[in-house]
Amino acid sequence: MTGIICGTGSYVPPYSMDNNDIAKLVETSDEWIRERTGVVRRHIIEEETTVSMAAEAGRLALADAGVDAKDVDLILVSTISSNVILPCAACEVQKILGADHATCFDLNAACTGFLLGYNTAVAYLESGVYQTALVIGSESLSNLTNWSDRGTCILFGDGAGAAVIRAGEGRHYLPVTHSNGAKGEALTCKSRHDHNGLTRKLEPENMAAPEYSMQMDGQAVFKFAVRSVPQAVEEVLEKNQVAQEEISCYILHQANRRIVEAVAKRLSEPIEKFPMNLQEYGNTSSASIPILLDELNRAGKLEKGRKIVMAGFGAGLSWGASILEWK
Repeated sequence: MTGIICGTGSYVPPYSMDNNDIAKLVETSDEWIRERTGVVRRHIIEEETTVSMAAEAGRLALADAGVDAKDVDLILVSTISSNVILPCAACEVQKILGADHATCFDLNAACTGFLLGYNTAVAYLESGVYQTALVIGSESLSNLTNWSDRGTCILFGDGAGAAVIRAGEGRHYLPVTHSNGAKGEALTCKSRHDHNGLTRKLEPENMAAPEYSMQMDGQAVFKFAVRSVPQAVEEVLEKNQVAQEEISCYILHQANRRIVEAVAKRLSEPIEKFPMNLQEYGNTSSASIPILLDELNRAGKLEKGRKIVMAGFGAGLSWGASILEWK
C-alpha cells in the first residue's frame, strides 16, 4: 500500500511582470536577469489571495482525478505567505471546496514545503489513517518581497499547485529529508506580528524595515543547493535501491536555471531530464513543484509506470528528495 498521485491542478494569476517591468523598479535589465536566473517573467496577485489560488488549484486537481471533494479526508496546504492566520489556509480551502469530511492543517517548510507535504500525506495514507489527500502548495510571495531590492525582487512570483493522492497498491519508496536550522540566516523573513503593542510596541514607520521582507544571501543559497540536492537524490536512490538510469525525469524546485543545470551536471544527467518552467513563473516557493508537475501531467509528458524524482530545497535550511511512480 502506498500513496498514488491521481490528479493535479494549478493556478497562477493572469497579471504578469516581465524583466523589463522589473527594470522600471530597480537597476537591472532583462539580459542581466535572464543570464543569472533564467527568469523571464513572474505572475503577481491582484485580487487573488493565497487561499483563493490554493482552492482553485485544488478544485482543478480534484476534477483531474475524478474525485468528489466530499471524499477527501485530508487537506494539507504548504505556504509561507498565507493571507490568513486563523483559521488556517487549509480550513479555508475546505470551506470553499465543500470538503466537509477532511482534516485540515497548514505546513511551513518554504520551498521544500510541497515535498514534505507529499511525504506527510503518503505516510498517513500508508498507515491507513486517511484514504484520500489533497496536498497544495500556494504562495503570494509578492506580499513578502522588497520591491526595491534587486537581489530578491527579480526572483519571486505567485501561484499555486495541487495534487490528489489516494491510497493504492504499489511500491513504497522511502523519502530523504534534511534540515539545518544553524544555516537558516541564509534566507529569512521576519513576521510583522513579532510585537504585541503592549510591552513591545512597533511604530508603524518601522513596519517597512527590510527584515519584514524576504532577505537572501544568494551565494550561500546557491552553494547549498548545488551541493545538497545531488546528495539527496543520490541518497534517496541508494536508500530505495533504484538505479539512476531508471529515473525518467527530475522535478526540482524551480529557483534558478543555474542551480538546475549544476545539479544535472553533478549527477551526470542530461539537462533534458530536468524540465523547467521558472522562466515563466520565477520562484514560487512551495508552489513550484506542483505547478510544474501539473503542466507535465496535462501535456502528457509523464509516462505511466515511469519513476520520477521530486527534490525540494530552500529556507530552513531544508531539503529532500522523493521517488514516485507515475500512475
